[in-house]
Amino acid sequence: MSRIQLALNVDDLDAATDFYRRLFGAEPAKTRPGYANFALTDPPLKLVLLENPGHGGTLNHLGIEVADLDAVDAEQSRLAQHGLASTDERGVTCCYAKQDKFWVEGTPGGERWEVYTVLADSPTFFADEDAGAPQCCGAEEPAGCC
Repeated sequence: MSRIQLALNVDDLDAATDFYRRLFGAEPAKTRPGYANFALTDPPLKLVLLENPGHGGTLNHLGIEVADLDAVDAEQSRLAQHGLASTDERGVTCCYAKQDKFWVEGTPGGERWEVYTVLADSPTFFADEDAGAPQCCGAEEPAGCC
């Protein structure tokens, strides 16, 4: 299973969730404070909504969700063969999920692309930074995260 991920900043999570519920005719797969996602099969899309007041209607980042770590590694190797650099984030907690991922570097427009797999659900948006875990999504501040 692979699907494109589109992460959007929204001003009002409840209004955005209601709109996309009606647009796709589907319920969100996960809702948490300031966060919702729709895991759609038709079209194959993971739509992530991040409440980020004042930045609504803007792109947060893009991604490709893959089935497992082998697929993450295969994509990272394939992209390296085509001269694309990446930054690893393994075992991170981000967006209420523990993930293995990498970020593609050097995109022409500065957009952020991640290739990731979800390892497990998490009760928290981020990892406990005091435990020495990497910060979610390579972001400098939480609002820039997935």
